[in-house]
Amino acid sequence: MNPKLRQAFHFTDLGSNKPTRDGDPYEYMCGFGGQFQSEIIPGTLPIAQNTPQVCRFNLYTECLTASAFAAPREANLSTWMYRCRPSCAQDGEVLIESRAKIEGCFLATNPRVKMTSAQLEWAPFEIDSKPTDFIDGLRTIGGNGDSNLRDGLALHIYAINNSMDHRAFLNADGDCLFVAQLGNLDIQTELGKLYLQPGELAVIPRGIKYVLNPAQGTTEARGYIIEVFGSRWELPNLGPIGGHGLANARDFLIPVAFIDEDLHQTWTIVTKINGQYFANTQDHSPFDVAAWHGNCVPYKYDMTKFVSISSVSVDHTDPSIYTILTAKSRDPNTSLVDFLWFGPHWDVAMNTFRPPYFHRNAASEFLANIWSKDVGGRSDNFKPGGGSYEAGHVAHGSSGGPYLTEMKKEVNQPRVLYEGNVTFILPRCVQNVDKTPQQGP
Repeated sequence: MNPKLRQAFHFTDLGSNKPTRDGDPYEYMCGFGGQFQSEIIPGTLPIAQNTPQVCRFNLYTECLTASAFAAPREANLSTWMYRCRPSCAQDGEVLIESRAKIEGCFLATNPRVKMTSAQLEWAPFEIDSKPTDFIDGLRTIGGNGDSNLRDGLALHIYAINNSMDHRAFLNADGDCLFVAQLGNLDIQTELGKLYLQPGELAVIPRGIKYVLNPAQGTTEARGYIIEVFGSRWELPNLGPIGGHGLANARDFLIPVAFIDEDLHQTWTIVTKINGQYFANTQDHSPFDVAAWHGNCVPYKYDMTKFVSISSVSVDHTDPSIYTILTAKSRDPNTSLVDFLWFGPHWDVAMNTFRPPYFHRNAASEFLANIWSKDVGGRSDNFKPGGGSYEAGHVAHGSSGGPYLTEMKKEVNQPRVLYEGNVTFILPRCVQNVDKTPQQGP
């Protein structure tokens, strides 16, 4: 990663004339929530219809839907793909062995789920010394609900040091938000390629096949995955903020069509259903989509582009103003989960105690640090690559030295918070399944 990025207050400090960081080898389209289209050879996409009798270059039409057929237009998601072979051209199911530790059911009836009201903390998650690709390197930390009921979420980490060798992954359970923390990632999806660096996030919708590998020059990689069942990631409403701010739609990047050079090789497609792996083999590459159009697409976002909003008079503003993405729940007044950013920003207020006030929130919280100039947290274990958890309605706050020092500071001096830091927080990750956390105070 460019060292300047860790020191930058905002992406604009880099003086870049392109929407990506240095080192990103791919081209992208810009936008969020719209209709996109891409084709390798101009004229491949059919005009004014989706399923012609014969597609150009004798391609096969295949549609991926991510919503009910009769869903309202604003909620209707699908993508049409024009590929060399249809996905149904597969052999029978085969068994695979995996060292992954994943879970898809977080109901109280599941004996593998451990409920807790404690404050928990994890040191940086270890990367196995054995060759470990993405399929083997998944581990579930917590979640709620059930993937089979299409209601809830799961929090995973990935810790990998090896590429997926002719293995592709298909998640049939939920939409996944990836947060890169250590090492660069090269992600190939059916709709094109994404290059992900620490401090960036990517979303891959349910049902899209992909390969996630350490990028060239990266020996090991680690990060977080927030998987939502029966919901999808959206931009939050801005309300009184107006039409701009927080994460702007134009800063989200969509891949362009890409097709493998050698399509005639044997591949294994590993599908996750209800938190379990299933596998099929096929005699051709799954990355054979020559053209596509639709609104069910993968995308990425650089968190250093976030346009933060805060108080400039008095009082500590609630952390919801730092929401990048949100996913709805069945309760119209409560989200399933929010993805919040904490990074460099000015803190300007007067006559106000500025740290988070003592609180007992309805939402539980998972907090993780992506990179940090001054490592700090509940204990010395809270470092980039780990995490901390607090259950809902459990008392949050501190009675230590920093709080006492803060009360004696000059209250009207502006200052920069989180300088050299990028952290994220997940409200509403409410149950824990990991059996070896480091417990905090």
